[in-house]
Amino acid sequence: MINIHSPHSQETVTLLIESSPLWELALGIAGYTYAKMRYTFEQDEQWTNRKPLMSVTLENNLDKIEQTNLWYGMIMLQNKVSASSIGELSIKVSELPSDVFYETLLPYKNRSCESHRSEAAKSYEQSDAFDQYASLFKEHDYLEGYVRTLGDVSRDELHSLLTDTLSEWYNWQSQNTDWEKWMQALSFEKKQHGRLDNQKPSEEIERITRGAKYVPEPSVWNIKLIPHVSYRPWILEQKTSDTKLIFYPLSDEAFLEPGSPPSELVRGHKALGDDLRLKLLYQLIRGPLSLQELTTQFNVSKTTLHHQLSLLKAAKFVKAEKGIYSANTHQIRSFSNQIHHYLGEDTNEE
Repeated sequence: MINIHSPHSQETVTLLIESSPLWELALGIAGYTYAKMRYTFEQDEQWTNRKPLMSVTLENNLDKIEQTNLWYGMIMLQNKVSASSIGELSIKVSELPSDVFYETLLPYKNRSCESHRSEAAKSYEQSDAFDQYASLFKEHDYLEGYVRTLGDVSRDELHSLLTDTLSEWYNWQSQNTDWEKWMQALSFEKKQHGRLDNQKPSEEIERITRGAKYVPEPSVWNIKLIPHVSYRPWILEQKTSDTKLIFYPLSDEAFLEPGSPPSELVRGHKALGDDLRLKLLYQLIRGPLSLQELTTQFNVSKTTLHHQLSLLKAAKFVKAEKGIYSANTHQIRSFSNQIHHYLGEDTNEE
């Protein structure tokens, strides 16, 4: 049997960093209304201290969102329309056909349940349809009640509650002297990563989020990495039928003054600023080696080599597994791009 191979271009996920004040507002509301975990958020003390400055409307709206988990709806709608302001969000959401509005709000369960989700969205005037879909989330912490709420509250009420809460939260948060600094840091976070490698999404996600592990999923074709301050120190992950949303906390370095190099950049250059460490890296790029093999090859004590390898590991240039050292080639390439981005150079220029 002869197989005829007709090559096609390989499809990859679309990986991007998305940042806007609206994401930060929605994440702040999500964190504030997560009552049983609120004490773990870095902003909790500040929220508590500034609560007397809240409007009565905001307090009442936050109570409603805490009871219904409608913060989830804010995130789903913003993901759908990618608005840059509350006004734009309100207009774009109002323009959505009702079935699209509800299909956006209804959480994704799995591929086998997509027909149920679609049918519930089309039957938005029948609360029974939402109750049936809600029953699929009985084991979930909050989505069952959230879906039932969508069937009990009118579209106009939902729209008004979500946009009014965002506006009131903005009025309250923007009085915070750190708000503008947050916006600058979020904007810089998006710019500094430049072009992302869609061929290696798991490695890129781990690098950018500083540790989030991502396992490719069959239905996911878009991955949005969304930096935040309000939800620190947590990573929040949500999923639609085709998109993975990963909200990751900004590092302390994001609040550095413009022109100040991030510690990862400084640490990396220090790790490379030694003759022996560069030679070690040169050999490991050509293949994994054990400590014993490196000791024999360089005629240096294990103690000395272990110290030098530890510095390369701290800079993420080297990985170690079961006593075998190997070069982290993705981080090495990424580091080269980081220096270009820090200096403001275009890595695409020859």
